[in-house]
Amino acid sequence: MAWPWTRNAGASGARPVRGRAKARAFGFEASRFGRRLKGWVAERRNINSLLSSGGDQLRARARQLCRENPYAANALEAFASAAVGTGIKPSPLNMDAETKKATMAAFLWWTDEADADGQTDLYGMQALAARAMFEAGECFIRRRVRRPTDGLSVPLQLQLVEAEMLPLTHNESLPNGNVIRAGIEFNAIGRRVAYHFLRSHPGEASMNWRGMERSRVPAGEVLHLYRPLRPGQIRGQPGITPGMVRLYLLDQYDDAELDRKRTAAMFAGFIKKVRPEDEPAFNGQPEGAGEGLNETSVEASIAELQPGTMQVLLPGEEVTFSQPADVGGAYEAFQFRSLCAISAAVGLPYHTVSGDLSKANYGSQRGGQVEQRRRMDQFQHMTLIFQMCRPVWEWWLEAAVLVGAVPISPAQWIAQRNKLVAAKHIPPSWPWVDPLKDRQAQALAEDRGWTSRSDIIEAEGFDPEEVDARIKADREREAELGLTFSNTAAKAVTPGAVREDEQGFSVTA
Repeated sequence: MAWPWTRNAGASGARPVRGRAKARAFGFEASRFGRRLKGWVAERRNINSLLSSGGDQLRARARQLCRENPYAANALEAFASAAVGTGIKPSPLNMDAETKKATMAAFLWWTDEADADGQTDLYGMQALAARAMFEAGECFIRRRVRRPTDGLSVPLQLQLVEAEMLPLTHNESLPNGNVIRAGIEFNAIGRRVAYHFLRSHPGEASMNWRGMERSRVPAGEVLHLYRPLRPGQIRGQPGITPGMVRLYLLDQYDDAELDRKRTAAMFAGFIKKVRPEDEPAFNGQPEGAGEGLNETSVEASIAELQPGTMQVLLPGEEVTFSQPADVGGAYEAFQFRSLCAISAAVGLPYHTVSGDLSKANYGSQRGGQVEQRRRMDQFQHMTLIFQMCRPVWEWWLEAAVLVGAVPISPAQWIAQRNKLVAAKHIPPSWPWVDPLKDRQAQALAEDRGWTSRSDIIEAEGFDPEEVDARIKADREREAELGLTFSNTAAKAVTPGAVREDEQGFSVTA
């Protein structure tokens, strides 16, 4: 028999298939260069080379889209709102109740002082960081240690630095054996040791020659926030990248369609004359009245149509009204499919990007929110919390211990640093389409022992210990004032007693 990779060679035996026939016959279909795929030439450089060569232009176009394109701007705001909301807050895990209470009170006070520019609080900086990662792919946070005379509760502030401040094209080998790749200095084992920032933003109109000077900042003083998409990636890619071309072309199409309709609507009707030399008489002037017309009188001869107008025309004249072509029913379908592709590219539901709820129902909205929650949970815990929230908490707690802003001694900090710095960072809650059903599901899960109150409270974006303390304070105040509400009038249940819930299941108290 002849094997698939041989030809019929007769008595001389089988010969292997060679040349172009072999290339067409074997290998993955997507790797061939046949008739359909001969124009498909894929880029083989790694992501760092791609960003170094075209990253500046990519980032500039992404920023322009987010400034001017309504869908891109809405997607940007929706992403930052879903990723951060009102803020991702820490909750210490290994502190006693009194120490935790004092520590969180000091941290809450400092959040208003955190921004070195003084324009927002710590949670506003989280939102700015999320916006920067969607729009530019990355941003940097620089630790700024302040003097005690600056009057801060803890002598520490944070400075957000835009991606343009670290040039993608700065690549250099240093005499000490370190290398600079895309503005980041690495040592011999590939560890980041420093960032070489420009002293001024390259897009600043008033930047002088000193703005092109670089400042070397140790890596321990900088947080680099970006979402790695490939192993070995060292700089960030804008989150809007996969949808940029479609957004730009769709915006051009919309603009052209709007301008076409506007231009067509300017023409109400056209006068058709038998002889070109005839003077216009649509304004009701008698024959011959147009002799000696100047430019002003010709412009005045254009009639203004009003409701109920009966206009007499001269012999041989007729009026044809403008009938601009309509785009038809294909316009909305085309827009819908284009925006679906853009929404998939940026990882947000269609109705979130477009603001169009006409095609949404309970099931589609909830299904879209479930998938969005998965993506956002991943981004929150693997990127934003890991790269920003944890290091900032550790920076602050160390500074607070050194200045005595928290009831933790320096000796205790040195001996138990890893234990004291451990904290759970709680994102804000996700609102649902039907909160009543979710509350009932949470109550059922707690009754069955499938989850705990702490898990439910943390899912709402709150600290369980803080919630319990506030509930206790409310109950004490209600008892002191003689107030009774439905939640405090429930009958007491003896521990160990068996009762039935609303569904008829037996529950042990």
